Order: sequence, then C-alpha cells, then structure tokens
Amino acid sequence: MTELTFCFFAVAVLTGLITSVSVWSPRRLGVKVIALGAAAIFLATIYAAYAQLLSRPKPVGLEWWLAKAADAGVLGSSIRENEGIYLWLQLDGAAEPRAYILPWSRDLAEQLQATLREAEERQSDVRMRLPFEPSLDDREPKFYAMPQPALPPKDQTHPPAQVYERHAEIDA
Repeated sequence: MTELTFCFFAVAVLTGLITSVSVWSPRRLGVKVIALGAAAIFLATIYAAYAQLLSRPKPVGLEWWLAKAADAGVLGSSIRENEGIYLWLQLDGAAEPRAYILPWSRDLAEQLQATLREAEERQSDVRMRLPFEPSLDDREPKFYAMPQPALPPKDQTHPPAQVYERHAEIDA
C-alpha cells in the first residue's frame, strides 16, 4: 500500500504543478475552472487506476527496481496456454511476495511443470534464475529445484544405543 501512496503522491504533486501553471496564467476564468476540474478528475482516475493495478500481476518486462535480481523463489504458479505463465515470486530484498506474468512459452511452461514435480518429489522449493532477463540462451534452465533439505542433526544428549551381540550356538 505504501507504493500506491508514494506513486499517488508523486502524481498529485505533478498534477498540482501543471494545474497551477494553467490557473496562474493570464486566461479567462472559465479556462481556469476547467483546468481545476480536469485536475480533480485526473487525480480520482489515477487513484482508481493504481488501486486496480495492485490486484494484477506485473509483466516481467516492467520490473525496473529489482531487474538485476539473480534469482527468486517461486511460491506459486498458474499456466494459461497461449496467454502467459503467472508466477508468485519471493525476491531477495523484497519484504513481500509479488505477482508477475511471463510471456507464453511452451518450453518454459514444460520446464516449470517438470521442476515443480521434481521439487515435490524432493520436498524442496522451486527457484527461478534471472527472473527479469529476457534471455534467449536456453542452455541453463530458467527454473530449478533446490536440493533436498538435510536431515536434522542427531540429538547427542542421549546415551548411545545398546548393542546386543548375537552368539551362534556351536553344534558339536
């Protein structure tokens, strides 16, 4: 919500500056009133547009702030054939997960599904390499499963288990 507040504040300041130019210019009163009305309508429209955009996944091509991210955790996904690959990503350095949409690619969708199956078998997480880089290099997979988590360390506070030796009876 803070991003919405910051973006709206920036737009409101810019709108105020542009409107003040038209209000203080030597124009008729009608033109000044229309400029103020247009600014008010613009602010209401832009606030509604920002609020609506918050509920939609962002295309990966529009990510500028975190565009240099080396990898991201894939928390969820939804594949829609010929439409796009929707991802819920947890980026390093971001406090909350974010929704993104990748352009449709059959190869990428198959790779994601195979990686999800592999991660489920390993009981591990799925990660994504260079999530915002439009790379044509397909030598390295875009998605990968993390290695299986290590077993918890053995508790050393208990005494070692007793070992019973089995003696074979000798028949004479």
